[in-house]
Amino acid sequence: MDQYWREQEGRGLFEDDANSYVSDDDTMSSLTRMIYDKNSSRDALHSDYDSSSFNVDSSSVAYPAWNQAGEEAPVTMEGVQEILLDLTNKLGFQKDNMRNIFDYVMVLLDSRASRMSPSSALLTIHADVIGGEHANFSKWYFASHFNDGHAIGFHDMSSPIVETMTLKEAEQAWRDQMAAFSPHRMMVQVCLYFLCWGEANNVRFVPECLCFIFECAYDYYISSEAKDVDAALPKEFYLDSVITPIYRFIHAQLFEILDGKYVRRERDHSQIIGYDDINQLFWSYKGLQEIMCADKTPLLDLPPFMRYRHLSDVEWKSCFYKSYYEYRSWFHNVTNFSRIWVMHISAYWYYSAYNSPNLYTKNYHIRLNNKPPASCRWTACGLAGAIASFITLAAVVFEYIHVPRRYHSARRLWPSMLLLISTLLLNIAPVVFIFASSTKEQHYASRLVVGIVHFFFSLVCVVYYSITPLRNLVGFTTKRSGKNLANRFFTANFTPTSKTGAFVSWCLWITVLVAKFLESYFFLTLNLADSIRFLGAMRPYDCRDYILGAGLCKAQPKILLSLLYLTDLSLFFLDTYLWYILISTIYSLAYAFCLGISVWTPWRELFYRVPRRIYTKLLYTDDMEIVFKPKVLISQVWNAIIISMYREHLISRTQIQELLYHQVPSEKAGYHTLRAPNFFYSQQVKHYKQDLFPANSEAARRISFFAQSLAESIPKTSSIDAMPTFTVLVPHYSEKILLSLREIIREEDQLSRVTLLEYLKQLYPVEWRNFVDDTKLLADENDSVIGSIDNEKNGVNKAYDLPFYCVGFKSATPEYTLRTRIWASLRTQTLYRTINGFSNYSRAIKLLYRTETPELVEWTNGDPVRLDEELDLMANRKFRFCVSMQRYAKFTKEEAENAEFLLRAYPDLQIAYMDEDPQSRHNDERHLYSVLIDGHCPIMENGKRRPKYRIRLSGNPILGDGKSDNQNMSIPYIRGEYVQMIDANQDNYLEECLKIRSILAEFEQLTPPLHSPYSVNAKAADNHPVAILGAREYIFSENTGMLGDVAAGKEQTFGTLFARILSLIGGKLHYGHPDFINVLFMITRGGVSKAQKGLHVNEDIYAGMIALQRGGRIKHCDYYQCGKGRDLGFGSILNFTTKIGTGMAEQMLSREYFNLGTQLPFDRFLSFFYAHAGFHVNNMVIMFSLQLLMLVIINLGAMYTVVPVCRYRQFDSLTASLYPEGCYQLKPVLEWLKRCILSIFIVFGIAFVPLAVCELGERGAIRMVIRLAKQIFSLSPIFEIFTCQIYAQSLIANLTFGGARYIGTSRGFATVRVPFSLLYSRFSGPSLYFGSRLMYMLLFGSITAWLPHYIYFWITLTALCISPFLYNPHQFAWTDFFVDYREFMRWLFRENSRNQANSWIGNCQLCRTRVTGYKRKIYGKKADKIAMDSPRARITTMFYGEILGPLGTLFFTCIPFLFINSQPGNDDETQSTNAFIRLIIMSVAPLVLSAIIAFFFFCLGIMLRPILGDRSKTYGVYLAGVAHFLFVCVDVVVFEVLGYLEGWSFSKTLLGFVAIISIHRFAHKFFIICFLSREFRHDGANLAWWSGRWNGQGFGYMVLTQPWREFVCKTTELNMFAGDFLLSHLLLFLQAPVILIPYIDKLHSIILFWLVPSRQIRPPIYTIRQNKLRRQIVLRYATLYFSLFIAFFVLLILPFVFGKSAAGTSMDKFNLIQPATKIVYSSTKNSSV
Repeated sequence: MDQYWREQEGRGLFEDDANSYVSDDDTMSSLTRMIYDKNSSRDALHSDYDSSSFNVDSSSVAYPAWNQAGEEAPVTMEGVQEILLDLTNKLGFQKDNMRNIFDYVMVLLDSRASRMSPSSALLTIHADVIGGEHANFSKWYFASHFNDGHAIGFHDMSSPIVETMTLKEAEQAWRDQMAAFSPHRMMVQVCLYFLCWGEANNVRFVPECLCFIFECAYDYYISSEAKDVDAALPKEFYLDSVITPIYRFIHAQLFEILDGKYVRRERDHSQIIGYDDINQLFWSYKGLQEIMCADKTPLLDLPPFMRYRHLSDVEWKSCFYKSYYEYRSWFHNVTNFSRIWVMHISAYWYYSAYNSPNLYTKNYHIRLNNKPPASCRWTACGLAGAIASFITLAAVVFEYIHVPRRYHSARRLWPSMLLLISTLLLNIAPVVFIFASSTKEQHYASRLVVGIVHFFFSLVCVVYYSITPLRNLVGFTTKRSGKNLANRFFTANFTPTSKTGAFVSWCLWITVLVAKFLESYFFLTLNLADSIRFLGAMRPYDCRDYILGAGLCKAQPKILLSLLYLTDLSLFFLDTYLWYILISTIYSLAYAFCLGISVWTPWRELFYRVPRRIYTKLLYTDDMEIVFKPKVLISQVWNAIIISMYREHLISRTQIQELLYHQVPSEKAGYHTLRAPNFFYSQQVKHYKQDLFPANSEAARRISFFAQSLAESIPKTSSIDAMPTFTVLVPHYSEKILLSLREIIREEDQLSRVTLLEYLKQLYPVEWRNFVDDTKLLADENDSVIGSIDNEKNGVNKAYDLPFYCVGFKSATPEYTLRTRIWASLRTQTLYRTINGFSNYSRAIKLLYRTETPELVEWTNGDPVRLDEELDLMANRKFRFCVSMQRYAKFTKEEAENAEFLLRAYPDLQIAYMDEDPQSRHNDERHLYSVLIDGHCPIMENGKRRPKYRIRLSGNPILGDGKSDNQNMSIPYIRGEYVQMIDANQDNYLEECLKIRSILAEFEQLTPPLHSPYSVNAKAADNHPVAILGAREYIFSENTGMLGDVAAGKEQTFGTLFARILSLIGGKLHYGHPDFINVLFMITRGGVSKAQKGLHVNEDIYAGMIALQRGGRIKHCDYYQCGKGRDLGFGSILNFTTKIGTGMAEQMLSREYFNLGTQLPFDRFLSFFYAHAGFHVNNMVIMFSLQLLMLVIINLGAMYTVVPVCRYRQFDSLTASLYPEGCYQLKPVLEWLKRCILSIFIVFGIAFVPLAVCELGERGAIRMVIRLAKQIFSLSPIFEIFTCQIYAQSLIANLTFGGARYIGTSRGFATVRVPFSLLYSRFSGPSLYFGSRLMYMLLFGSITAWLPHYIYFWITLTALCISPFLYNPHQFAWTDFFVDYREFMRWLFRENSRNQANSWIGNCQLCRTRVTGYKRKIYGKKADKIAMDSPRARITTMFYGEILGPLGTLFFTCIPFLFINSQPGNDDETQSTNAFIRLIIMSVAPLVLSAIIAFFFFCLGIMLRPILGDRSKTYGVYLAGVAHFLFVCVDVVVFEVLGYLEGWSFSKTLLGFVAIISIHRFAHKFFIICFLSREFRHDGANLAWWSGRWNGQGFGYMVLTQPWREFVCKTTELNMFAGDFLLSHLLLFLQAPVILIPYIDKLHSIILFWLVPSRQIRPPIYTIRQNKLRRQIVLRYATLYFSLFIAFFVLLILPFVFGKSAAGTSMDKFNLIQPATKIVYSSTKNSSV
């Protein structure tokens, strides 16, 4: 079809000598302009754009399925042209939009007509787009009550809705009306809708708005006014007057002009009226009535035919409003997931209340173990009903906050609130009655009945509130009701799961919940009973603080008990996810066996049946006119697969001969037969396969998967001619297109030890050898060298071969260097690899078409050129490839050359990009265009290709995070019924592309409909359409080392194992690549992704939620897979992890999660939660549990240190006496702690189960063991722990501060050593600080109350602290370590002389801006670029994470410190010490000293300015360095003084140190949040503080206030610097034993890269001067390093070994010095009552 557009380019549509694209306005004749002449005739109206604009041959070659029908076609191609011309001229569309939509519609019609009659094709397309049961337009039409509005007039409609007929009657009337439409009218509506859609730019993201615009346009088009020449609309009226005003409103919500420069508004989502808010205005008739013209006239009060013209008069700013507030708050999760919290917290209350009777027993005595009355126990447990009611009530209250009452579709909440308040009071009343109003005697009468009734009533409440969706608490809307249709159609139109799917879903979740509640009771809650019993009755005696008295220390057991409850509750949440993973893995494996997906199929049987399965499952032979034997057809397909692998250098020339079908002489004379390869029939085929393919080779993997996939159930194929048309869409921004020779053969940078080519040769040695052999053969042919292969074998010409094996060529001519570039590009994550791989679809279509249509040779008379043309036509008719290159117009020279190479290599490749009209740059507004080119477009004189289409846009379409906007810009250029979403770092294979017909058959649209879509019979048999088809991916980076394998394993399990079962039970969504999408379903519902900045950073998943909410089905196929590259470096992987974590936080704020969480049925809600948000919540709870356990450990350790502990035997009688007398029974807490540690260990270990099961099912037990062993040997569990923390931290940080954005990840190989400073600055906030704080707590716990189970905690916390350095290539190389240490010391002290972003102070300021934000005012800038602002977080948002959380940690760390110093058992009150004052002094002293030091050097800088200001510009550096180093010494002195005051007790000093850290952490956050204003974008204040140069820094009038602000900054910075200096050196000192191990760098490389020593990466080569300099650096900085190491040891360790307590001396006048600890046993006092 594209040839016709190529022909038109030579027929006058473009100027011959134009240097750039010339718009059609410049080539219009004077006749065209007659449209504006009031005296012109009606014919002139059509002369603006006439049929010559299309220049399409009317023969049957173009769109053959449609055109060959002749008169059977309901509307001819010429008729479609006339319709589009008429619509364009009357409604004001662009010419190129018209041309594009013409091709779009005709390809769509041709695709449908190829498998059904043209009439059915048009009818089904019209039903899918406009009028069908599942068409979005028809749903909008009824939801907005447009049917009632047309019947009685919108101005007459009032609340309640006036319905002229019931919904059922209205739907029947609608179907009758649609069925009565003529084909011409249907075609008009389809064309008009696509014209509106094709030119809508960002308005495509608001589908119901587009429906309204279409309705207005159609009403105008069919009116008599449209025929009036005097009423003709201006050209491009639609873009300028309809779309652009809405676009400008959207743009104004995001950007403003500040100081002549566009800057992003500092608004969070709750303040931005986004796409969804705009869209939801059009959901209801009340919303439509609010659309006002400039004169305040409601648009709907105008006659229908006038509305379109008056859309330009609408004041959109006054119409749109927020329909859902995405407040950055945790309260969204209360509403969205209320059923999760009700189910877990209520069940936990039942368990805990039942096992804690001593807490509500009057006068409980531990030795009597007296029980409460039965009524108390029943009603105490029944209080769970009140908890369930309260949680659900809170969820409804937060819904009231998040959903404004102004929104017309907001549900009434008062019935739900009334119900919840009633059940809350009914659950509380029995508790009050029994506990507060009953005597002991009354408990045994009617109170017992009340308690029992209360318990079962609470059970009903808990079950009801756990199962019932929040929106269905009161009343249910019937499907036939016409009320609230918008919510039913657009947010809760869930496709019912199949009977099998529903049965499996309920079985799965019943199994999970039963196993969870049984295990939780016996493993977690029941084991807490003894601890509750002893701690609840424990009363510490003779403990006190000089100031606080005995109150706090006597409450210590209760504080510890509260921590136990809280920790147990967090673990109670964890094991649900554990059981979900286990059970779903088992179910998925069982389902895989049902589908035939398993390597356990007998190997010989598997490959023996491959030829037969190729014939029956991949080939369509029903309509073959010439019948061949199956072997003839099979051989063509199989040989093509093998030859494709040979061309990719996966197999050698020898191997290809063994694998091909060969033609051999037959037993009959003069005949030949085909001999199948022995590969299929060998009795020991498995061993034969291993001989053919190297172990773990790519060819073996592909062949194996191909054979296994054919064993599955695959949909029946159709002929190639009847196959639907589809498109592959690839968004591209700055990803590498094709590697240059320089990138391949030169080292990446000075930190790299290997060139890319050398590394690739080590990763793919077999493929490199095959490539070299192929290159040598080509060179021999070109050079006419005979016998070179024999010379190679004889070793005669090794010197000749050396260049080939080194760089892949001997002659540096372009054709040879290009081969090496391509070979390397096909093994890295490049766009060329993606295009090359997915172009196999075209090759597969040609192969299948030629194989299944042998008569082609006769049709073309044996002419190979004509045959190739015929094959090309068919391939181009059925498959399109579009790359959306957003930056194409601004490519660098190298990028432009690479893109041009792609177009020359793949002429049918289409590139969509955004271009700018150079002439508009001088205007106030730039004119931007969406442009499409392909390899057939002629090259103009300026070197650019002449576009096929150039459609003007309403403005810059990139308003969001980029990818979704990029996809949206190119979506009008896709063709066909389906589109496959692909990333720019993927791959595909010919054998997989051969399955494309079966894949498209999964959409269940291949067979013609039996009934008209508008008949009653069709509706009765109607099924929800398949919206998305998911597919597997093979992560081809899995063999590049441990990190690549871990990333690949996660993708493998989630994309295969869990996707398989989720699709069955209705919980799968869309995750981007490589899913296939039903184009008509998705583009009429907002597109393939969403695009609001930040909120939709994980853009792809929203398409899945749209499909789920709006009635689409999401399926998954396991028999097809394509390749995918993943991040290979530690930092890059964690950048991706951060993006996913922050994206999930944004999803939790979104209305999609609100709609799904409050409306999904129970089983599907659980699947949705635990497959998506539950994973991230689980990670967060794991880390929260870890922190709680550390707090338990230090509180328990504090008690263990100073109180006598009882002997404990688990099976003793509950009333047994405690021994010795006066002891504290703490052993049960330790036993419970062991169980908790085991629980968390299992939760972490369970992460390997899915991968193990997946490997076991698909590759066998041996491969499973090998892969897991390699991962464990490579310390991947440590990486998993660190990743868990990054997930949790990114989620928490985003919910607190926001700032989610698209993070571009690296796609290269991680062979470069990353500097320590970069790793420390990147991961200190997310993990290092957290891990170090917990490690100090664990150290204290290990000293005071050691358990062997703590080893797991030591591994976990060590992982949180050292992972960034453990996975850094060559981190432990001796020389590199100390060279890097030098750079790190420079990084610490690099500041103050000039603005240094790469410095400690720069990183400190950057982290601070998350809280403070930047100054908004920008000086001296023009509005030519967009500046991205970091919004300042709200104080209310930061309160929970930044104030309340640290405050809680402060409390639970200071309490044990006060208790350990309270001297329990010492009955002499005169000997009590001032532990509280001691803690205050030691905490405040560093803050005060930092303020004094900062102020002193501030004054010193001002005084030195007149003296040294002109002579030296670096004196500020020295002042800053001295100040920072001085405060490091202050911190060390503070620690020493604390040790002295604690009597040189290391455990007490360490606990005091932990408490001080908690106090400082809280103080720093409090000061920064409450006292700091916004940051300047420059470092002027920091420079001025040390140098005294306050003038000339651009402060303006703020120079008066900035020193005070900087004073607060410097006070906190000095404290933070000292902490960073000490922590970083502690981490460096931990690496000292490792760097001293011989050959550690080689061992480390084996762990990271899985390269044996013989293939290790060589060390870098330096010059003599460089080596000398490096030796000097090592000598100096190794001396500094070990000197500091010794100083740390001497100052921080030795005093505690040799120091003695000074308590009771004259030095201790204020009782600040703690005496030596003595555990006192008192036989006269009892610690328990």
